[in-house]
Amino acid sequence: MPTYHYRCKNCGYDFTEHQSFDDDPITVCPECHEAQVRKVFSAVPVTFKGSGFYRTDGASGGSTK
Repeated sequence: MPTYHYRCKNCGYDFTEHQSFDDDPITVCPECHEAQVRKVFSAVPVTFKGSGFYRTDGASGGSTK
């Protein structure tokens, strides 16, 4: 199940929630009970493993035209 990060615009409360893709997003803050909750989006970490991801991998010394 995906984990979503939420933040209340009213009181600033941060929380995470495990939700199914079919669940509706949370809109009411569990702390102040106002309908000011929004999802917080951030970059997803990516790890490149193996060869071929850098300029120095697999390329021979000269260029071909």
